Amino acid sequence: MKILSVRGLAFLALFALLAFVGLKINMFSIQGTGGKAFTLFEFFGPMAGGFLGLAGVAAVGIAKITAAIAGGTAFTWIDLVKLTPMMFAAYYFWRNGSRGLADKLGIAIPALAMLAFWLHPIGQQAWFYALYWTIPIAAKFIPDRILWRSLGATFTAHAVGSVLFLYTIPTDPMLWIGLIPVVAVERTIFALGITASYLVFTNVLNAVDTAYEISKDINLEKKYVLQLQD
Repeated sequence: MKILSVRGLAFLALFALLAFVGLKINMFSIQGTGGKAFTLFEFFGPMAGGFLGLAGVAAVGIAKITAAIAGGTAFTWIDLVKLTPMMFAAYYFWRNGSRGLADKLGIAIPALAMLAFWLHPIGQQAWFYALYWTIPIAAKFIPDRILWRSLGATFTAHAVGSVLFLYTIPTDPMLWIGLIPVVAVERTIFALGITASYLVFTNVLNAVDTAYEISKDINLEKKYVLQLQD
């Protein structure tokens, strides 16, 4: 990708605007965080990596920091916890083409998260919670499909976020155990949202590409373009 191209920057600006709006719309609360909530951003944030590569990963972090500053609120540990996971999710989404051990970081992140969880005294008592993070690892060893990629991305974010919460916020084993069914529903919804938003954006940008050839500046997976029958 030509990071500094005019069209690349235009898409980056559009994504930043959408991210800013998405970060302002709370969807449902994060249990055990005193009122913090997941936002609409979780439903489309990782796709930035798919379109913009490394620039998309950086854009996720910039969007979250900018939203916090614009909101006039102090940047807390909770905000840091919510910032980092989405950047890792965008990275995972970006590296979708690397299968198996070719994407060592994509595999190492959830693997290290599991290890960190099991090393914590509280995590040891709810060790099976971390087995969710085998999903992004397993997704690297099966044929790439947008839904599996989205699941891998959202569970990568979940792995990083959970470990950061575990080490920075007082919790107990029953909280983690009680979250197991919640996580299944929550992450499935996020994965479906990421999948849907990526398909929509791919088709919209493909339509734009016919006139402005933006595929020279952003990554467009033509296999996800819907073919209308005459």
